[in-house]
Amino acid sequence: MAGQSQEQDSTQHEASVVRQLDEVTGALENLGQDLASQEELAVVLARLCRQALYAVPGAEAASVILRAGDDGLRTVAATHDLAHELDGVQHSVGQGPCLRAAQDGEVVRVHLAEEMERWPVFCAAASERGISSVLAAPLYIDSKYHGSLNLYGEKPHGYRELDKAVLELYTTAAEAALQAENRGLLARSRVDQLRDALTSRAVIDQAKGIIMAARRIDAAAAFDVLVEDSQRRNRKLREVAEEFVTKASTAD
Repeated sequence: MAGQSQEQDSTQHEASVVRQLDEVTGALENLGQDLASQEELAVVLARLCRQALYAVPGAEAASVILRAGDDGLRTVAATHDLAHELDGVQHSVGQGPCLRAAQDGEVVRVHLAEEMERWPVFCAAASERGISSVLAAPLYIDSKYHGSLNLYGEKPHGYRELDKAVLELYTTAAEAALQAENRGLLARSRVDQLRDALTSRAVIDQAKGIIMAARRIDAAAAFDVLVEDSQRRNRKLREVAEEFVTKASTAD
């Protein structure tokens, strides 16, 4: 009976691994489609975050932080306000697991209860928001643009070695796709788009706030409204966001 139980456990583990790799494959296929359709890079990075949630079970929220040239690290995409908030805590104090992954170029997998002495401010903020685990992988586009893809989880010891390996595989393949695109015919425009995504974050966030208040929806749904309007009208995301802000100001 013990042998049979071990065989069943092994079979279940293999099935779990296969499912997780299937999720990674699907996420990368979607990323390739986004690049092929010449989506704005801000949109691609937002979808990169969302797809990571499917690839790694147990992740509650995801974000991408990037350094642009001489500018410091900043959050350029996130699936939930929670990720924005916890990224912001790290930006404000200059330390935390996501910043470490971005700066050291290594995958960071931590149980925050064990890191209170190292990152007291961040760990306290994460605990207040119900987050116990963080998994962050470096994301390197080129020498000017690099940072990390970050996952926040509620469960203590929520991420396994397998999850670490899967996220590293996902980000490595995503880097290759982004780098290849960056070297292609659209290289200059992609770099410009990335710069625009970084510099126009304020107006996009402002437009999201207006939509959230008007429609009583969360940040992710508000971002979707902007993306859909951008695609439907074939306008840049920043331009659509600026129009939302201008209309709201005029209405006031």
